[in-house]
Order: sequence, then structure tokens, then C-alpha cells
Amino acid sequence: MSDVILQTIGLTKHYGGVHALTDANFTLHRGEHVAIMGDNGAGKSTFVRQITGVEQPTAGQILFDGQEMAFSGPLDAREKGIEAVFQTLALADDLDVPSNLFLGRELYRLRLGPFSILDRRAMRAATLAALQKTGVKIPDLSNTIRNMSGGQRQCVAIARTAAFKSKMVIMDEPTAALGVQETAQVENIIRTLKAAGEPVILISHNMRQVFDLVDRIVVFRRGRIVANLAKAATTGEDVVAYITGAKTGAEYEGAA
Repeated sequence: MSDVILQTIGLTKHYGGVHALTDANFTLHRGEHVAIMGDNGAGKSTFVRQITGVEQPTAGQILFDGQEMAFSGPLDAREKGIEAVFQTLALADDLDVPSNLFLGRELYRLRLGPFSILDRRAMRAATLAALQKTGVKIPDLSNTIRNMSGGQRQCVAIARTAAFKSKMVIMDEPTAALGVQETAQVENIIRTLKAAGEPVILISHNMRQVFDLVDRIVVFRRGRIVANLAKAATTGEDVVAYITGAKTGAEYEGAA
């Protein structure tokens, strides 16, 4: 088995005459945590939309778990093992924790159209297992999302990625709207995923967080990958220089 879980080759996305992403060559290894950094409009979100099936690339290849993929949509990508936690979270405020984890993928005791019966016991058991896997602590699973703090909501969204057979997790600014304590809780969850060997792509503007949590930093600028940096061999000043263009990335030879 290859140690590469995700690879993109020449991944490109144009919106009419706008070149939002050009020739993105990216590699993620099994168990690796990689940060994607860059200014607003650098191409980070466009890149993620391609590899999660939200959009179809204009050109290029996506290889996931050893196979070339052409995802028909986000559900297709999820079924293949790519889970994503976006800033919007996509949680249902009036549902409890198990119902949110299994939203769109409910388990049933009986399937009879409008008379179907949900298997709430099985969903609760799977929810407890997912919380244990990620290290998320939710005191009351019957509590609705509406009654939870921002940190608890984010933790539920992250736990959802572990409720199914995910092979890779993408997190888009997971602590952007959180306080200090809630941020620490989410970061501990990311460390738990690392210890479990779960590969993660982390999109973040938080330099301290990036250097605390990842193995490698990939910098986007003006729709291109301009740097692929081992965390241990770089500094925050170097990363900022690539983000701003003070370093041009002429020495960049592709993600290894």
C-alpha cells in the first residue's frame, strides 16, 4: 500500500476568464497533518472545493487512496472517505448530537417510506464511539445544537468526521470564531486525530496554531502553490514572506 493518501496533479480551476487555481501539485501522506496557508483569494478554498467534490476541476487529476477520482459531488467524496469541517459547520440547530452526526446518513430499524423507524440506539452508540475516537466531550447527547457553545458545536462537527470510515479530514479555519479555552479543546482533538494516524488538511491563518499542530506547510498565492515547507525547517517569517510575495517561490519544485 502506498503511503500517499491524496495527490493532485496539475489541478486547475477557471471561472470564465478568472484563473482561481493553476497547476496545483499537492501530496498528503497517511498520518500526515498539513496546513494550507495563504491570503484571502489565494486559491485555498478553490482547491478544497475541488478535492471535496463541491466543484469539478477545469483540468488536472485527483488521486485518492491509490485511485483516480472524479467526484460527482460532496456526498460522493464523503462516501469515498473524505470528510470536511467547514466554517459554516452545516449543523441542524434543533436536532440533538446523534441526529446531527447521522444527518443524511440515518440508521433505520425499519424502512417503510413515511412509516420508517430510526434506529436511535445504534446511532447513539456510534456517536459515543465517535466522541471517544476524537476525544470530544459532550456531557448531554440529547442537548440540541442550538443550546451549545461555539466550541461544542465545532467539536460536534469534528466528531461527525469520525462517525464514519473517513480516510482523511479537511478542517477549514476550525477555531476562527472560538475563544481561548474552546480553541484549546479543538486543538487537542486535532492532536488526538494525529495520534490515531488520521491524515488532516488544516486551513488556518493562525501561525501559532499551524506550527503547533502540523508536519508541513503548503502556501498558496494567486491561485498557485508557491511553497512546500517542512515545519521543522522553516519559520513564521519564511511563511509570511511566501504569503506576501517577498519570496517568489521560484525554488518551489512541487509538493513532495
